[in-house]
Amino acid sequence: MDMRVKQNVSRVSISLQEKVLYELDEMVSECGFESRSQAISEMINRQVAEYKTKLDDSIMVGTINLVYDHSVRGLQKKLTDIQHKYIDEVISSLNVNLIDAQTLGVILVQGPAKKLKMITDKMVSCKGVHTGRLLMSTAIMPPLHPLPKKR
Repeated sequence: MDMRVKQNVSRVSISLQEKVLYELDEMVSECGFESRSQAISEMINRQVAEYKTKLDDSIMVGTINLVYDHSVRGLQKKLTDIQHKYIDEVISSLNVNLIDAQTLGVILVQGPAKKLKMITDKMVSCKGVHTGRLLMSTAIMPPLHPLPKKR
């Protein structure tokens, strides 16, 4: 039995310069998309997610990707403290040791887009974080067990 959900699809027509169409076809081929439509749909979904992060407070899911120097005194504790402070938004985290005292941190988050951006900014601005980026999608994870109310 096919478990895929059928979604309504609308057909649109666009005009492109020949050079842009050629580059799109190259990208479709190199990236392994099944069709131009699939590639364009993915690009539009990415742009819509980015647009929503700037305009509204939609609930989104995403990852905060960090590369940091784990030898910087107190950095790992600071990053962990930030995650605990925003425990309602931080779902899970994974750290992978890289070479030269570097660590790749991937933090799974869900919540209001503006809040996720604020959490990312707090982490990226920590001394010892080399790079950091928030990647979001408008998809939403199923609800998790709610935390007990504080008394």
